[in-house]
Amino acid sequence: MSYAIYVGRNLTADGIPYLAGYGDEPSSHWLEIHPRQSHPEGATLTVGVTPRAAMPGRLTQIPQAARTARNMRVSYSHFLGLPAPLTNGGLNEHGVAVRDVWSPSRPELVAMTPPDQTGPNYSDLARLVVERARTAREGVELIGALIAEHGYSTYGGNSHLIADPGEAWVVIEFAGGKRLWAAERLGPDSIRASRPGYIGAIPAEPDADFLFPAHFHDVAADLGWWSAAAGPFDVNAVYGDGKGRWDGVERVEAELRERAVRPERIGIEDVFWAISTGMFTGDTAGYGQVVPLVDPRHDALRMMWHAPVGPVTAPLMPVFLGQTAVPDEYAMHRYLTDGEAARFLDTRKEARNPDTVSHVPQGIESAESAVYQFKRLMHLAFQQPDPILREVWDHWRAFERQINAELPDVLLSAEILCDAGEERLAARLLDEFSHRCFASALADCTALVSAAHALLRAAGALNRTAKPRSLDQIW
Repeated sequence: MSYAIYVGRNLTADGIPYLAGYGDEPSSHWLEIHPRQSHPEGATLTVGVTPRAAMPGRLTQIPQAARTARNMRVSYSHFLGLPAPLTNGGLNEHGVAVRDVWSPSRPELVAMTPPDQTGPNYSDLARLVVERARTAREGVELIGALIAEHGYSTYGGNSHLIADPGEAWVVIEFAGGKRLWAAERLGPDSIRASRPGYIGAIPAEPDADFLFPAHFHDVAADLGWWSAAAGPFDVNAVYGDGKGRWDGVERVEAELRERAVRPERIGIEDVFWAISTGMFTGDTAGYGQVVPLVDPRHDALRMMWHAPVGPVTAPLMPVFLGQTAVPDEYAMHRYLTDGEAARFLDTRKEARNPDTVSHVPQGIESAESAVYQFKRLMHLAFQQPDPILREVWDHWRAFERQINAELPDVLLSAEILCDAGEERLAARLLDEFSHRCFASALADCTALVSAAHALLRAAGALNRTAKPRSLDQIW
């Protein structure tokens, strides 16, 4: 289902817009940094869905870009049978960030989707935007062009929230095989929560704030779902679920608007709250991500804050576009990775079936799994929110404040090194700071797990029933 939120720069204490969110998928999640890549003329890449997907289709080849941008993103291994690895998006060297969020299409559109549908799926589109787009609007235009030329492989309707330091766009991609999509621009005074993604009334023709294909209104008119005499074209009412802004979306947007009118306006702690609070975030949130949409002098200094599981019981920690690697503990592990239960870290059966060999390098798997440990902490805290969850929450928020206090000096030092042409030393500095934060968090997590487990065990309070305890979320 996923969740994304955008806050425009006029509403924040530091004058920086933010894009944040998480993905609701049950499989493992891991952080990746991808370098720039060059591809020969005629190179292609595979996109789409297979006949085994929940809404089946065919994989096809589309042209690869001659050059792709350096980017960082979170990947995961399972969703409705779509080909893995999958991504909800991330951040690229041009300052373009993208979040993927489900957006259910009208049931009739879902029903008319061809069983042999082709074209990029939601994850393909997110990946292609972070690999190719230089601005948020260019990301929208890229999605529109890809759908027009190659089609779109849906699981029932989807959206993306694409942002850069200047603006953001909500893009809805509809089921039905009709190549329908629409986009709405968000500006410096905008607060937008997507869960699901939605767009309301749009004009008769594309303009500076709304984009859509030429046949967008005509399809609805031909199907009898809308007419010009009926008034403005409400995208959600005509092609979506007809529910407009869901109650949870109204609540988080209203809360942030209240914070925006304070003298201190919206700070980064408020953005963290919006994806960390137990009202919105629990076990289904596979990770957390917050991107400050800045334009530093050097692209290496672009960053995002990352939590390895839902940040209700994990800290958001800095990862920089200029660093060279992700700590092994936060890379892909076998824990919760789809298909790994049937694979081995052994090659004796490889000749008969190559898929019997694990997709996880042995050296990575021999490191501790951060996701596993943070999931343990989550489910210990959920068994006794008071005092365990309360104390874990306070600890991680203090941890984030400490990192944020150090961050300006780290960024300034890296900037000075980049100005001097010492990009290698800047990368080393960013690596060391980020890795130290990630290592400290995992060490604290391990200690908190041991203490919480001992407390519950001694009290006879470990939940051994088949019904897990969770928070009272509004979605």
